[in-house]
Amino acid sequence: MSLLDSQGSVLFVHAHPDDETISTGALIAEYVARGSEVYLVTCSRGERGEVVAGPLTALAGTAQLARERERELARATRILGVTERFWLGEQPARVQGLAPRRYRDSGMMWIRPGLAGPAPDAAEDALSMASLAEVAKDLVALLAVLRPSLVISYDDGGGYGHPDHVRAHEAALAASAATGTPFAEVLERPAVDGEWFDLPQHLGLVTDALRAHASQLTVHGTDIVHSGGQREPIGTSAGLRLHPSGR
Repeated sequence: MSLLDSQGSVLFVHAHPDDETISTGALIAEYVARGSEVYLVTCSRGERGEVVAGPLTALAGTAQLARERERELARATRILGVTERFWLGEQPARVQGLAPRRYRDSGMMWIRPGLAGPAPDAAEDALSMASLAEVAKDLVALLAVLRPSLVISYDDGGGYGHPDHVRAHEAALAASAATGTPFAEVLERPAVDGEWFDLPQHLGLVTDALRAHASQLTVHGTDIVHSGGQREPIGTSAGLRLHPSGR
């Protein structure tokens, strides 16, 4: 049976606002179209994200950027049809009895084109600096409430190496194993041990959701243009691989 079939509810675990749309927007739209409840937990506000040139440029490096990215995420998830979204570290995605905490964007640096690594100045309260045990327990708390039939997050390399993506993968895998919930990794290319989905019917929806993330990217035709000028096609194909712990 396909991982797209008969999923009563699915939880996507993403590191920053816009990740949900760039890497899994078409998957989210497909689950919604098939009648699944789709939940999203976002681990940080993306406070260190670069801002594209334009009317929002002045937000870079300010507290206002986090608030803008919160608004952008709200708009994008409404467009995609997400049932409900959550912030990691806030109830119900927080261990009962612990004060809420805000996991901050860790930042990153490019090691080479297409591969990121840790930034040398990640703050003490950054997601990648938090203990894996604490992050995973917060996700366990959310899983206990939602009881999804499937958890989806990055592969063990975080897609392209961003330390927050890697930590999101580690925590999602640990929380899924602790609760006995199947866990699937997002694939960027076909693999013999995964499923590949071409979903061009969702291009319009994904494009509209991408436009909601106006501080981080612009849409030119069927391309995403990032703040640094990098250009990539809007993705409507993605793969999923069920982790061995979920088989």
